[in-house]
Amino acid sequence: MEQFFKLKERGTDVRTEAMAGLTTFMTMAYILAVNPGILSAAGMDAGAVFTATALASAIGTLCMAIFANMPLALSAAMGLNAYFAFTVVIGMGYTWQQGLAAVFVEGIIFIVLSLTNVREAIFDAIPRQLKTAVSVGIGLFICFIGFQNAHIVVDGPTLVKLYPFSKALADGTFRTEGITVLLALVGLVLMAVMMAKNIKGSVLWGILVTWGMGMICQLAGFYIPDPSKGFFSLFPSGIVAMPASMAPTFMQLDFGSILNVNFLTILMAFLFVDMFDTLGTVIGCASKANLLDKDGKLPGIRNILLADAIGTTAGALLGTSTISSFVESSAGIAEGGRTGLSSVVTAGLFLLALFFSPLFLAIPAFATAPALIMVGFLMMQQVKDIDWFTDYAEAVPAFIAIASMAFTYSISEGIAFGVIFYTLLHLLTGKTSKITPLMYVLTVLFVLKYVFL
Repeated sequence: MEQFFKLKERGTDVRTEAMAGLTTFMTMAYILAVNPGILSAAGMDAGAVFTATALASAIGTLCMAIFANMPLALSAAMGLNAYFAFTVVIGMGYTWQQGLAAVFVEGIIFIVLSLTNVREAIFDAIPRQLKTAVSVGIGLFICFIGFQNAHIVVDGPTLVKLYPFSKALADGTFRTEGITVLLALVGLVLMAVMMAKNIKGSVLWGILVTWGMGMICQLAGFYIPDPSKGFFSLFPSGIVAMPASMAPTFMQLDFGSILNVNFLTILMAFLFVDMFDTLGTVIGCASKANLLDKDGKLPGIRNILLADAIGTTAGALLGTSTISSFVESSAGIAEGGRTGLSSVVTAGLFLLALFFSPLFLAIPAFATAPALIMVGFLMMQQVKDIDWFTDYAEAVPAFIAIASMAFTYSISEGIAFGVIFYTLLHLLTGKTSKITPLMYVLTVLFVLKYVFL
């Protein structure tokens, strides 16, 4: 393991990597419950999607470990699964079999682009300050996701507002939703205290302790499950269960509409969002793990992107939407994960989840939400590496990328806004020597994307 994963070279050990892999899995295990729910709306068999999601996640994550030696985990991309179900199938009238064909073609194109270094060139073309901004923006983005998952912030007249505790006490919903919000806040404080005391595994321990407090509250009657509103029992319904058959979704691809103009539009949307979400996640996580070189480049980026592309292709064949690198990998990195060994652990847990699905699916969102918030804090620390005062042509695009990533709820939109502003500001201030030819190309593509997609 030392020779293959280079543990000493990256300042880590087997125990740290194992803890990091477990932490990453715990923060992203929700996808095993969420993805079948979303894709079943498109008519897909939920049990088959669960099995396909777990297997595709394990395959993609294992490829990341073997090919790239990176502490990154992959699974069905949130956002793209909703686009697949609600836009492509329900909105545009395609069958889910045709949707899987689009995902498969996307994966093949990405394999070709990865092998020919096109995606690597795009990664290297993004300026270092903008890469730092992407990492910071992802931190703010996943912090916002954590607040939402815990229902600390909810829909309101100003788009978001603080959870109304007084209203919950008055209308009797406190013992379903309200108590989980309170538990998430208590878990956040506990996790912060453990981090401040440098307790190893503080993120993972925070998740487990918060979940344990929830189970105690359920036993004491302070928490009352209400499945009709999405609040389920915090105790696993069982421990072991056999995996559901993939027969309903396995190899069910329909290429009948591949030459249709609308099909090409769908394919471009999948390609665009997946490419820049992946690049953003890789930039952010690699930056947090101190794996970028002095020029802001990531050695072995081609293999990282190749693993991602293989995961998507395998996922389509198995029966799930686009597989992509998960930003929750930063939780494992925060726990010290620096090599592919942590990814091996995460992949193994995805395979175990096939047989222990009742246990893994019982992890509540309010227990993992504090982990996302604290990881957001850790990623935000890199904001100090941005030059805010001497060069506004560098600083303003960085700020726009950070802000838009959270406020548009999209990593790829944050990158797009940052690239467009970077090119425009350097053009208009006469600093054209800092703009690479590929940045011009990316800017034009992003603008065309907003015009036509």
